[in-house]
Amino acid sequence: MDKEKILNIARKIIDIECRNIEKMRNVLNDDFVQAIELILNMKGKLIITGIGKSGIIGRKISATISSIGIPSTFLHPGEAVHGDLGMVTNKDILIAISNSGETEEIIRIIPIVKKIGTKIITITSSKNSTLGLYSDVTIETGKIEEADPFGIIPSSSTTCTLVLGDAIALTLMAIKGIQKEDFALYHPGGSLGKRLMLKVKQFMQTGENIPKVNINSTLIDAIKEINNKNLGFTLVVDDEGKLKGIITDGDLRRYLLKQPDITKGSIIECMTKNPKTIEEDRLAVQAIAMMEKLEITCLIIVDEENKPKGIVHLHDLLGKKEFGVEY
Repeated sequence: MDKEKILNIARKIIDIECRNIEKMRNVLNDDFVQAIELILNMKGKLIITGIGKSGIIGRKISATISSIGIPSTFLHPGEAVHGDLGMVTNKDILIAISNSGETEEIIRIIPIVKKIGTKIITITSSKNSTLGLYSDVTIETGKIEEADPFGIIPSSSTTCTLVLGDAIALTLMAIKGIQKEDFALYHPGGSLGKRLMLKVKQFMQTGENIPKVNINSTLIDAIKEINNKNLGFTLVVDDEGKLKGIITDGDLRRYLLKQPDITKGSIIECMTKNPKTIEEDRLAVQAIAMMEKLEITCLIIVDEENKPKGIVHLHDLLGKKEFGVEY
């Protein structure tokens, strides 16, 4: 087959799915807001149910929601009627996923779920479907054009459901104010989670790796040290080696606007006094939280005499790969 023909087929499929995803903006209405509010006020767990391809998407949505600290689980409708409904309580919320809204296996369990007192949110193409009419809230997607030539293979519909699931999960994440450190807590096995639960001393740079200049040095010396260590700053110490301040790239730029002649510059006038420090036994996740709060990218570790013992940079804590840089 002609190469261009293959690519054109693939492009057409992607174009169809993209058009349908764009339509999901229209789904973001009062019903969506009501669904979010229900979940925010939930006292139990969020249960996702679906069958076939919708079930696979449901599992992914449930996993994403769990990953941000909201209790969630997947309930297979077939297993539900054989005992798994025992996990459902009146404090929970059930999200049912069915493009048609007429999935028999889900419809079969809905009366029992309602008898338990569980609130039901349905993601479906029609509010007037059986599931739509049964639900407390219906997120209506409208008719979705599947990407296959016959319009029968779940493709655009599952993609759109996944997008809506992400919209639900990440909206909840934003409203609840979930941060990197919270994410790390729920991902101790992930590379980021493992890094953030380690201690600062396991990341800090020491010895010759610490950029520092004497307080009596010139600004040119400070610039050379910043360039040599390539961390965007240098510490300033006195003759006894005690920490007196820090000069960052930003400090230099601001100072040079006031004093363009660098040969007349003063380290004392340029530096920021009392730079922020952290104990080496604090968790990496705590260091990141501190950096975010103070809007800085490095912290200093000092000994009992206030002499620099180490420095830790945001890049060290998160890993340079997080910023597209390989070790």
